[in-house]
Amino acid sequence: MRYYIIAGEPSGDLHASNLIKSIIKRDDAAKIRAMAGDLSREAGAELYRHYKDTAVMGIVEVVKKAGKILNNLSDCKRDILQFNPDVIILVDYPGFNLKIAKFAKSRGIKVFYYIAPKVWAWKEHRVKELRKYVDRLYIIFPFEKDYFTQRGVEVIYLGNPLADLESMDTNESIEEFRQKHHLSNSKFIALFPGSRKMEIEYLMPLYLEFNKILKQSQYSDYKLLIAQVDSIDESLYHNFIDGTDIALIKGDNRTLLRHSECAIICSGTASLEAALLDTKHLVCYGFNKISYAIAKLFVKIKYVSLPNIIAGKEVVKELIQGEATPQNIFKEVVRILSDCDYSNRMERSFKEIQENLNGKGASDRIADSIYNALKG
Repeated sequence: MRYYIIAGEPSGDLHASNLIKSIIKRDDAAKIRAMAGDLSREAGAELYRHYKDTAVMGIVEVVKKAGKILNNLSDCKRDILQFNPDVIILVDYPGFNLKIAKFAKSRGIKVFYYIAPKVWAWKEHRVKELRKYVDRLYIIFPFEKDYFTQRGVEVIYLGNPLADLESMDTNESIEEFRQKHHLSNSKFIALFPGSRKMEIEYLMPLYLEFNKILKQSQYSDYKLLIAQVDSIDESLYHNFIDGTDIALIKGDNRTLLRHSECAIICSGTASLEAALLDTKHLVCYGFNKISYAIAKLFVKIKYVSLPNIIAGKEVVKELIQGEATPQNIFKEVVRILSDCDYSNRMERSFKEIQENLNGKGASDRIADSIYNALKG
């Protein structure tokens, strides 16, 4: 069968790539074309366009790049018609993917949505579009089942694919990790400044100031390691870290998390990855002031990080916009490193989250469901 997959950012590419591997195991005649990233290509998809050429975030940023977005949509629609898939699998990325869902439905193409848009956080009106244009909606958080069911949307919950992270780990020792990346015997603090240029530009100055405070403290022997995103030009990171002792780590996110004493993470999938790997962390987030002010009017949830949302309580500290200061970051890092009771409570909450996500094998279960639905 012919599958067309659209994933517009790194986390979506990760999920899509694991789903692609699982589909190929079941359908040896599968033809898969994707608008995604390197991981999906390596998994076996023919890449139509890389997500790094399409990703836009923030209300102001979307307005500035409206022409580019429309061109991407038109190009993608033409490519879909030319490929003539049996199904389109949309991975999160709702601003773009819901438009594709409407188009595909009008052309009689099956639409499966994998990883539902976070309409429970904001833009609830998108529920109507999901109900109208999507044939199957696969959710990855258990609390979403009641939310969508109450709004007349049938959903399928087969677990969260991030629960497979441990089995995907390389089990590389800390000595091997240090040798590979030419690192000293320092202890590490991982920095995840986001997957988008505007996030990195907002957070990196805060991290640099935090590093200065760290070097003047009793934790001066700790070294900051940045998780580099492959869709971001390396020169952007170097604009900030040249002349410092901060190091870039590329393509080793899980190993970096596993070998770090704690992590400072931009809100997103990386926070849940850290929780699943038992890495203690805090969440920092901020962006364009105008976009933030507008978003604040519409966002309906108490927390922004996935561990806190899933647990329904503050598991990890969130420092958002004005609260994300170098001093506050340092204070929370010290608490994580020095307060055993605090760290132990965080780890216990991580275990509860892990148990709540329905175990490993979600990508395989979802691929089974997709393949059987198409075959039948």
